[in-house]
Amino acid sequence: MNKRVLFFFFAIVMVWVNVSCEDDVLPKPKSYLHLTYPDSEYHRFISNCPYSFGLSKLSTIRFTNSCDAVISYPYLKAQIHLSYRPVKNNLKELLSDADKLTTKHTIKADAIIPQAFENEDQHVYGVLFEVQGQSASNVQFHVTDSTNHVVMAALYFDVKPNYDSIFPAVSYLKNDMMQMMETFEWR
Repeated sequence: MNKRVLFFFFAIVMVWVNVSCEDDVLPKPKSYLHLTYPDSEYHRFISNCPYSFGLSKLSTIRFTNSCDAVISYPYLKAQIHLSYRPVKNNLKELLSDADKLTTKHTIKADAIIPQAFENEDQHVYGVLFEVQGQSASNVQFHVTDSTNHVVMAALYFDVKPNYDSIFPAVSYLKNDMMQMMETFEWR
């Protein structure tokens, strides 16, 4: 009788295993984070400094030292740090410093993509760098008139860099920084 109960129990388990394994297991579909940012609107930022540019209406600007400034985006927890340097027969050194600002991120960067910029009418020449990867600053630029002025800018977030997470915000602010370069004027 024990063998019959054991056989019966074994048969039920086998039927249950066969029936329960018939459904194919499907992977979950990929989900994507959907972030929306407001449309960018700009106004001309003018100060006592020898430059002006188009600035996002969603940002605030404060001067930290002479013509150095911090442009804040509180809703993105981000800041763009601007540094102004007058050229005093040291243009090569100033541009080298600007390049060092970018190249010091090569340790953590997956790629650094430069985009040259030139506006002959306004005498604005520069380069915008997109630094991809776990870098502290993912977008930087410098502009000059090649005789009197150099401005350097770098984007920083108030959070630990995780490129995958901040990529949408980096892309959004990269557009604002490109707008700054494209509307840059020396005074």
